[in-house]
Parts: sequence; structure tokens; C-alpha cells
Amino acid sequence: MTKNASDRKDKQTRLILSIPYKITSADTDMNLRLRMSALSNLLIQSAINSAETLRAGFLDLEKQNLFWVLSRMTIEIDKPLVWNDSLEVETWPKDVKKIFYLRDFLVRNNEQNIVAKATSGWLAIDKLTKRPQTLKQELSDIFSELKDRHAINALPEKLFPVKEGEISELKTTYYDIDLNGHVTSIRYIDWMMDTFPVEFHKNNYPKKVSINYQNETRINETVQITRNTIDGKTFLFEGINRTRNLASFHGKIFF
Repeated sequence: MTKNASDRKDKQTRLILSIPYKITSADTDMNLRLRMSALSNLLIQSAINSAETLRAGFLDLEKQNLFWVLSRMTIEIDKPLVWNDSLEVETWPKDVKKIFYLRDFLVRNNEQNIVAKATSGWLAIDKLTKRPQTLKQELSDIFSELKDRHAINALPEKLFPVKEGEISELKTTYYDIDLNGHVTSIRYIDWMMDTFPVEFHKNNYPKKVSINYQNETRINETVQITRNTIDGKTFLFEGINRTRNLASFHGKIFF
């Protein structure tokens, strides 16, 4: 191996971050399985830690008057994790596609078997205009270094409006809101999962979850959720912010 090839391999290795976690009772549902929102949170926290390590974190983007927003995520689950399980989340910046900064994830159990994988698309949002922007070139270059390394060899799934189905409604409260002043990403997954009865959850666990975040949702706003099913196993969701008449999110869960 030449020195240049060796240096490039070392650089690529530094872009991959692995973080150990242990599932607590607060992370699980009443059947002791890892909640989908808790799994999503572990992925998001790993992404935050990775970005900070690469000097592309919250404080780094703040210097450019930008902040990260998760726009799309697709998670595939091979085996549910349960209370007291140890796991490791491996994540890396993968590529840049138009305005999306892509990031992938692998989740391994304590036997180092892959039990879940995910891909995600993030936006760098301007604090004033609320519009997506591009990062400085040296940061953008980081996101293309591992473009041939995939957890899921596809873009995060693009989802569409749901025209009809079962309808439920909720109002956002204080603990739905994150440090950016809008509903935190994982709450939308809880909202989708809460549309199913207890008995359904007892006998089913998601094999694949996709979500697209359309517009921010703020405190004390009313969200109408429409859920439809294709075949009794695949469910489509749309959240409409009735306070401001905007699409809030689109979701898809396959059991």
C-alpha cells in the first residue's frame, strides 16, 4: 500500500465513530423491547457525537449561522433489542446529494451481530432564512469521503401525503419541544406508534420505519394524524399541523 493510500485509509477510519450503549428500562416498551423512538434517539445522539468529533457539530455550525435538521430517516430492524442488552452504534458521514448530507448507521448487539441499520438525510438550515444552505467546502468534503460505504444501499425513503384513513389528533406540549423550539424528531415516531392498540404492539414489532420531516411543529399546536394501511403490515402516515395548515411529517412503518 502506498503512503497516499495508507493516509486515505486512516482518514476514512477516523470518519467512522462507534459508541457503546446499554438499554435501560426507560428505553423499552411494556414488553421490554427497545422502543422505536429510543432506537432513533440512539442513532441521532450518535450522529451528534460524530459531527462534533468532525468539527461539524452544533457549535461549529453556529459560527456559520446554521443548524442541523434531520430531514429523512429509514431504519431497518433485523432483531428487536430488549432491556439490559448492550449494543454499539457505528455511524459515518456518507455523501452529499443536492441539499442532503447523508449519514449511515449500523447497530450491533453484544455478539457483534448487526441487528439494525439506517440511513438518513440532514439539512444545514440558515437560522435567519430557515432555508437549506451548503457547508464550507472543507466540511462538505468530509461527507463524500465514504460515499461507497453503505449501511443501506439506497437513499432515505421519500414519502408522500396520505389522502384517507383513520384519523387521530393531538396537541403538542412542553416536553415535546427540543432546544431549537420545535417538536423533537423522536416524538413523531411515538405519535405514529401510539395510533396502534396495545394488543397490536404485543404481537408485532416494526421491521422497517421511514419518516420525512416536512415542517417544524411548535408548542401548543394541533396535529392531525392520518393512518392508512396497504396490506395490514405496511402502514402510511401523514401529520398535518392544523394550527398553521402545514404538512408536519410523512411516515411509513412495516411490521
